[in-house]
Amino acid sequence: MLTIALPKGRIAKETLEKFEKAFDEEFVFEDRKLILEKAGFRFLNVRNQDVPTYVMHGAADLGVVGLDVLEEKEYDLIKLLDLQLGFCKVAFGLIKGQKLDMTKSKITVATKHEKIAKRYFEEKAMAVDIIKLYGSIELAPLVNLADCIVDIVETGATMKQNGLEVGPTIMESSAHLIANKNAYYAKKDKIFDLKEKLEAVIQWD
Repeated sequence: MLTIALPKGRIAKETLEKFEKAFDEEFVFEDRKLILEKAGFRFLNVRNQDVPTYVMHGAADLGVVGLDVLEEKEYDLIKLLDLQLGFCKVAFGLIKGQKLDMTKSKITVATKHEKIAKRYFEEKAMAVDIIKLYGSIELAPLVNLADCIVDIVETGATMKQNGLEVGPTIMESSAHLIANKNAYYAKKDKIFDLKEKLEAVIQWD
């Protein structure tokens, strides 16, 4: 049996739709259950940010998670396949009409993506002060807590509704199938069989 950690919400639903096409079976979590076992798979319904942790520690053989979460966690995991869903980007959010002033001696950034933001400024040899927030990040520039924010952007509507506009993009992201290194070698045949079936579905879509 392969155990697969899925992020709650739309990504889990869209991933299970690909499994349904690949195996001609219905895969649906009942009510509020967190485990679904069917057709040789055990799916775990977990928080998006926790998927790499379940896979890294071997509680799951595989996982589905956005590239942005992987980059932020920096875990030693194997990226198997881009599932071509959950497209978004990590980008700056700036007060409408303002631009990112790269000439400042230090820029203050509010974000949930500390490592991604820090790497961006390190590569540009710029000083940055990162303020970690867990929600309502759009508020930070409006109340002078930060010069700008770094956040996930799908349509930009949330930023726009809060007086911000989308600035430069740091990275593009989409959901990837990932594997625990030990599981990858111990269950290589099953994992490769699954990867090939999902690749066929993606090509067909």
